[in-house]
Amino acid sequence: MDDSLTERLRPLRERIDSLDEQILELLNQRARAAQEVGAVKHAFDADGPVFKPEREAMVVRRLQDANRGPFTGQAVDAVWTQIISACRGLESALTVAYLGPQGSFSEQAAYEHFGQSITPLRCNSFDEVFRAIEAGQANVGMVPVENSTEGAVNRTLDLLLNSPLKVLGERSIKIHHCLMTRTGTLDGVLRVMAHPQALAQCQSWLTQHCPGLARDAASSNAEAARVAAGDSTVAAIAGTTAATAWNLGIVASGIQDDPQNRTRFLAVGAMDTLPSGHDKTSVILAVPNRAGAVYEMLAPLAEHGVSMTRLESRPARTGQWEYYFYVDLLGHRDDAPVAQALAALKKQVAFFKVLGSYPAQ
Repeated sequence: MDDSLTERLRPLRERIDSLDEQILELLNQRARAAQEVGAVKHAFDADGPVFKPEREAMVVRRLQDANRGPFTGQAVDAVWTQIISACRGLESALTVAYLGPQGSFSEQAAYEHFGQSITPLRCNSFDEVFRAIEAGQANVGMVPVENSTEGAVNRTLDLLLNSPLKVLGERSIKIHHCLMTRTGTLDGVLRVMAHPQALAQCQSWLTQHCPGLARDAASSNAEAARVAAGDSTVAAIAGTTAATAWNLGIVASGIQDDPQNRTRFLAVGAMDTLPSGHDKTSVILAVPNRAGAVYEMLAPLAEHGVSMTRLESRPARTGQWEYYFYVDLLGHRDDAPVAQALAALKKQVAFFKVLGSYPAQ
């Protein structure tokens, strides 16, 4: 490096080193303050939850609002999620259940949402995620609920209907699919494996580039990567983290048919979440099978000025062409307009269940 450039950079690097030391000291001060908060909470309620979704969301939003840059709002979210996670972990590690094995998109969503200082519990199915939380083996879980290309994840919807667990938060991540094998080529490959949603999200690409490969469903993309790691005749569709985790070579990247492909995940657990100031409420409703029933179901939302962000139907499996409606609303169930709309809905629908109110992403 040129000596003059080195001399110009030296004071800037020394300044960065000094700032890093100051940041480190402030982080340790924050960690000690968080430990004091934990001690006070423990004195009042020894079994109270360490994880407070609304408080964590409020901390990040307040800093994003106060931020003047050049640090971006997205960077504030990413950095402070990890800071909060590390401080939370000093009090008690949060066990998070999600669909595994290592390298799944569910794992990515879990770490993005809860931070790195968690204890992972990788499960073989969405059902197992719910059972682990209900049995106390995990504090919370992360499950996909909808994809921008393929729509609802139906098994998650069915589990939400029948489980006592509540929705605690949401996290939307970009889904970047890769085709991977042991060798990084398609030599000797006979079939491609992935979760059914991933196969559907990449069907046009596969038809164009790999028309001769059989397509087999796996319980998760990461499981497909695990199988491919042990079988040279299998190609897997998964993310880059799965390729790294299972030492696979990438044949092609970005093979999803929609370049803007995203999946929305829900954090679920047994606790209720207090208002954070910017929330959503998810409910399940059912109405009698008669003319105008759905219109009447939605009328209280308009009457009380409550915005609906999502409406999804799912067959009730009664054989009578009846449906459950999954509805996302803007606002917390304790907010007056939402509370009034929910009270009116409860009186007129055939089935009513609040899945939870939680901080909106």
